[in-house]
Amino acid sequence: MRRARIVSEPVSEYIKFEYDVTGRHNIAAGEEVRWLPRRKAADLALPGADCWVIDDEIVIFNHFDGNGNWDPATSMDVRTEPAVAKLCGSAFEAVWERAVPHTEYRPL
Repeated sequence: MRRARIVSEPVSEYIKFEYDVTGRHNIAAGEEVRWLPRRKAADLALPGADCWVIDDEIVIFNHFDGNGNWDPATSMDVRTEPAVAKLCGSAFEAVWERAVPHTEYRPL
């Protein structure tokens, strides 16, 4: 499993916490995680919402409110259109190529 995170810098206290947890749990479980400062993503065409791409066929968009809160009852938008999966998969690969592996990234 691969995960790419685009983050604003300086990072928030929550992102610092997420970074620490990622090292202890996600990486330890075998997940590959990379981090990309938002300023280095400015010229990439990205989906308008956070998403997961599953098996290059399913995209789950996660919608958050202005305070960063996520409500699982209303915030997940599952899409199966091939064009959506292709678009989001291509965006992920572009981010992945630029992003810094977890072990090399240091939150600012």
